[in-house]
Amino acid sequence: MSRNNKTNAASLLGVAIVAAALTAFAGLSQAQDAKPADAGQAPAKSWQSGIKRTDLVRHDLDVEGREVIQVLVDFDPGVTSPKHSHPGAEVAYVVSGTFEYQLEGQPNVTLKAGESLYIPAGTAHVAKNVGKDKASELATYIVKKDTPLLKIEQ
Repeated sequence: MSRNNKTNAASLLGVAIVAAALTAFAGLSQAQDAKPADAGQAPAKSWQSGIKRTDLVRHDLDVEGREVIQVLVDFDPGVTSPKHSHPGAEVAYVVSGTFEYQLEGQPNVTLKAGESLYIPAGTAHVAKNVGKDKASELATYIVKKDTPLLKIEQ
C-alpha cells in the first residue's frame, strides 16, 4: 500500500468513526427526548406550544396611565407556564379544569372551575394545568399602559 493510499484510508476511517459517533449521539438524544418524564405518562408539552392566549378586551381606565386587559388562556394537560410577572395586578378565574398556582413567597394553591385568585403586581408566579384535560383561565390585568404585559423571570 502506498503512502497516499494509507493516508486516504486513515482519513476515511476517521470520518467513518466521527460519523458513527454523531449518528449514535443523535439517536440517543432523540430517544431521551421521547422518553416520558414518569412511567406511563407522555412527555411534558412545551409551554410555547401548549398555551394559547385569546385577547378579549384591552381598554384604557379612568386612572391615568392604566389599562385593563382580559385574556382567555388555554393550557393543554400537564403544561406549565414559565415563571413570570406582570406590571400590575392580575385576577385569574378558572373557567375549566384544574390549575396549581405557585406565587413567590406563598404556599401553592390548587383551583378548580369557578374559583379565582388575586396575584399582586410584580409577583413572580407559575400556573400549571394539573388535570387530565385542557384547562382554561380568564386572566384580567390592571396594568401600566405601554409596558410589556409579561416579564419572564429567572
